[in-house]
Amino acid sequence: MNGQRRVVLVLGITQTLAWGSTYYLPAILAEPMATELGISTGTVFGAFSMALILTAFLGPTAGHRIDRHGGRSLLATSNVLFAAGLFALGLAQGPATLWLAWAIIGIGMAIGLYEAAFATLTSLYGQKARGPITGITLMAGFASTVCWPVTGWLDVEFGWRVACFTWAAAHLFVGLPLNCLLLPARFQGHSHYSDPALPRPTTNRFAMPLLALVFAITWVLSTAMAAHLPRLLQETGLTAAAAIALAILVGPAQVAARFLEFALLRPFHPMVSATLASAAHPLGAMALLIFGAPAAALFTLLHGAGNGILTIAKGTLPLAIFGPQGYGRRQGWLMAPARFSQAFAPFLFALLLERFGSGALVVSIALGGMALGALTLLQHLTRHDHETTHTP
Repeated sequence: MNGQRRVVLVLGITQTLAWGSTYYLPAILAEPMATELGISTGTVFGAFSMALILTAFLGPTAGHRIDRHGGRSLLATSNVLFAAGLFALGLAQGPATLWLAWAIIGIGMAIGLYEAAFATLTSLYGQKARGPITGITLMAGFASTVCWPVTGWLDVEFGWRVACFTWAAAHLFVGLPLNCLLLPARFQGHSHYSDPALPRPTTNRFAMPLLALVFAITWVLSTAMAAHLPRLLQETGLTAAAAIALAILVGPAQVAARFLEFALLRPFHPMVSATLASAAHPLGAMALLIFGAPAAALFTLLHGAGNGILTIAKGTLPLAIFGPQGYGRRQGWLMAPARFSQAFAPFLFALLLERFGSGALVVSIALGGMALGALTLLQHLTRHDHETTHTP
């Protein structure tokens, strides 16, 4: 196995573990945690939202450190923090200790999820990191598919505390050795950073705010749908069982779309795949709003496919537009608004569903249209910037 494939395999495994044992944990364990601790599930999700906000604050600093020193030590540290946070979560006796545990996990998320992995790949491969970024998202796209059943089984058989302890052990005995021993240190020289066949990085001052807006909107839609998709589908007339069955299609649609991006769209600029992906949710939502339940499967597949490709775009688009220099810190700033917005998305979309039912899709269509418009403007600005730079 060559070095790059080994790195993709290692990060694919450790990212699957990182996402499955943190981001996807409350969906399965929030209710049993709340019941035993005598608190509301809202308190559990509130602690999770606090962890996401903490991630937004720490992201730029973590990215800057990866730019300077590479990502191996920081990713390994994230495994230790995840293990400590999950162990503390398993010992929680009330709201205070619950929030403390999620604070530790939040620090780990700031240095151990996709942004850190993408920055690590960029520190290793520069402009050639697009393929490896796609590779790890293909593997980690199965995080919920793999980890939700495991977490659910552990909870049913042994209780939620043992589930937390088990994931903590997995970080110490699987994630930590993989990140510590099999990830290379940052390459020296970085001659691979400059590829004369690629456009020069843009210097347009509106590019960063526009891209941050796109990421914030798409992250809000992704999180809102992850929390409320079955309920939204029921609002169109589907039964609970049918809604859940269709909602499950999001995961396979995400992974299928990532394979499509890898196989067919890789020769094109990432802006092409990002634009197509941004159009997927509003198109599907319009179909669902107009035709109701008969369009539910189409909406679910389009939303999942768009979300899958946009996850890749969050790593590849900044690389293509701004170049690899300072990638990690820039990625932290670009994703900070998305993390803040993501923390409040489930609550706000729940209010929209209660008031408007499936009519809440009007808001998601408008947001999707804004993201698509921002991407179109960004493409125009960066193309104009490139043409101006190269005018003799």
